[in-house]
Amino acid sequence: MHTTLTVLYTHRLEDCREFYQRLGLDLRPERHGSGPHHYAAVLKDDAVFELYPAGSREPTGRLRLGFSVDRSSAFPPGRHILHDPDDRTVELTVKGQ
Repeated sequence: MHTTLTVLYTHRLEDCREFYQRLGLDLRPERHGSGPHHYAAVLKDDAVFELYPAGSREPTGRLRLGFSVDRSSAFPPGRHILHDPDDRTVELTVKGQ
């Protein structure tokens, strides 16, 4: 089994987009039919990571995410514990360059 889809709901859509793009996700704008404008990135294993506006619903609450990248222009090699604009914990592992 492997993860195929992760969706985060947020009231801070643009702030979250900027944060996750800085980590290296290639978030692209999407909209399906009359649904809300949102962002999606396809990861190496074909899993999809999406950011949706929470609208009238509660945003995705406490959560810990982990990402691994081969290299990063924003972070040196190693493990970094970060917090997104909604205060979710994000563990970023940058492999040696």
